[in-house]
Amino acid sequence: MGKIDRTLAQALIAAELGRYRSARSAGDSRSAWDALERAHIVAQPFFVPHLASHWHMLRFAVASGDWGEAAGQLFRLALVPLGSLSGRLPAGNTGRANVSAFKPMPIARDLEALMSQRSAGLRE
Repeated sequence: MGKIDRTLAQALIAAELGRYRSARSAGDSRSAWDALERAHIVAQPFFVPHLASHWHMLRFAVASGDWGEAAGQLFRLALVPLGSLSGRLPAGNTGRANVSAFKPMPIARDLEALMSQRSAGLRE
């Protein structure tokens, strides 16, 4: 995955956060987490959106009473500045506490296509 344009990233993050809110309102926890994970993947290269993605995850974990996830999100909130400064951000990582904070992961094909296709169009 190449570098994603900030404007494109903001649009994709906003879309995923909209999906998160809809799923949360419907009581669909799995879809809510899926949307937050996808927002995290897109946000990773950008310090403030990356930090915000973990903040959303922390808030949802607390609201869900998932204290293990909440603890994992606190840890990740502390890691964001270090990862951003060092440039060591594991591409595709979902940002959840159930995976290593240091493990690169494959990006869902549909999300990768959105990130690549639109980004390429913006550069032309």
